[in-house]
Amino acid sequence: MSEVTFREAFKAAIVEALNDDPRVFLMGEDVGHYGGCYAVSKGLIDQFGTQRIIDTPLSESGFVGAGIGAAMGGMLPIVEVMTVNFSLLALDQIINNAATLRHMSAGQIAVPLVIRMACGAGKQLAAQHSHSFEGFYAHVPGLKVLYPGTIADARYMLKMALADPNPVIIFEHVMLYNQSAELAENQ
Repeated sequence: MSEVTFREAFKAAIVEALNDDPRVFLMGEDVGHYGGCYAVSKGLIDQFGTQRIIDTPLSESGFVGAGIGAAMGGMLPIVEVMTVNFSLLALDQIINNAATLRHMSAGQIAVPLVIRMACGAGKQLAAQHSHSFEGFYAHVPGLKVLYPGTIADARYMLKMALADPNPVIIFEHVMLYNQSAELAENQ
């Protein structure tokens, strides 16, 4: 058993995925050199390089679309959308492409895409980052939505999400990042 924070658990899950499969990569705004808006990916660019930790321009629709294309091409992208409200800029890509391609192709096209989104900032971040769209995404056919509520969830949900041939959204509640709990080494 060791004491870990949600942030550390999320990061450990990403590191494990990158180590386990060369098709896995992480991309999004500030995930590389800056280390992510909430420091989940801090140091990963030094460990895995710019081919696997990809800083993107401010273009959610563009990089979510690139993630969809990469997933269709056999890669296993983890796309970080900095905050849930920014996902509206990629809404068409998420609900009309990622969520529908498997059905529209009669199961011939898989979209093993994981989209991570920070949410739950509440009143601390005012009008621009306080939205809660989790329920909306949970009602979109073709999407799977995960919301880690325990340290074990934060540590192990990503592996399951990457194994799914469908797009999965993982919501990370920002008020949990610094909370810690004991986690068994091989849980």
